[in-house]
Amino acid sequence: MQRQHNRAAASREPWIVVNTRPHAEHTALENLQRQAFESYCPMLRKRRSHARRVDMVLRPLFPGYLFTRPGSPGGRWRPILSTHGVRNVVRAGEEPSLIDDGFIASLKAREVDGAIVRPATPYEVGQTVQIAGGPFDGIVTTIIDLGEDERVIVLLDVLKRATRLTLKVDAVTPV
Repeated sequence: MQRQHNRAAASREPWIVVNTRPHAEHTALENLQRQAFESYCPMLRKRRSHARRVDMVLRPLFPGYLFTRPGSPGGRWRPILSTHGVRNVVRAGEEPSLIDDGFIASLKAREVDGAIVRPATPYEVGQTVQIAGGPFDGIVTTIIDLGEDERVIVLLDVLKRATRLTLKVDAVTPV
């Protein structure tokens, strides 16, 4: 019974933010785990185009950063600084800045197959929308593709010619 209580208490301990060397999140994560630090690096699936090939790859949600637990409140965190792949620990003065366990838990809850899943977009391909604001304000058009970073691609008829236009999601409204 005491062990379960200790595990539950440990799972509520705050996390610290670790700044990694460029593109070394995986190396730092692996080395921190080898030292028995509970560590977490949230990942996203991103579309990558290379040499006429398009595939989905895992990339850090926060490039250059990951999260780790020092082990106990006020516990040992200085060995993190000498870990291969780690650049520094985000601090307020001399003490590490702490992230609430609830934040990490909410990230982990959105994880599917090792990657954070973005919330579903309210729009879909083929949907008719109206442009809100800008030089094309009020024009009704159709979504032809959903871009990355909260963008939609619409087909606009300008001077009897179909033109692709990329807009932010908040620049269109459903019709």
